[in-house]
Amino acid sequence: MPKLTVQNLANKEVFVRQGQTVLKALQEEGQDWMHACGGKGRCTTCRIIVLQGMEHFAPLTACELKYREKGRIEDNERQTCQCTMVSGEAVVKVPEQTKLPHLNYS
Repeated sequence: MPKLTVQNLANKEVFVRQGQTVLKALQEEGQDWMHACGGKGRCTTCRIIVLQGMEHFAPLTACELKYREKGRIEDNERQTCQCTMVSGEAVVKVPEQTKLPHLNYS
């Protein structure tokens, strides 16, 4: 099962089931995560910065492509409500702009 490590949340490890979005996997682990549109792909507040393992994610979704074309997500970013992992391990971090005030980031 693919593994996601959130570097700036004390290297929190989350296993992502096949077909499961990264956001859903994080929520199932009890991890609070910013997602202003409710996980519908209408904003970019749930995004992650992928530091390692981009090749282990499924291709960009239509929502992600739209925001990439508009310059709202960078080449090294994905929307957690949209992306899934297909294999391997990835290391990510929460962008400064979308950190939640009640969490301690490292």
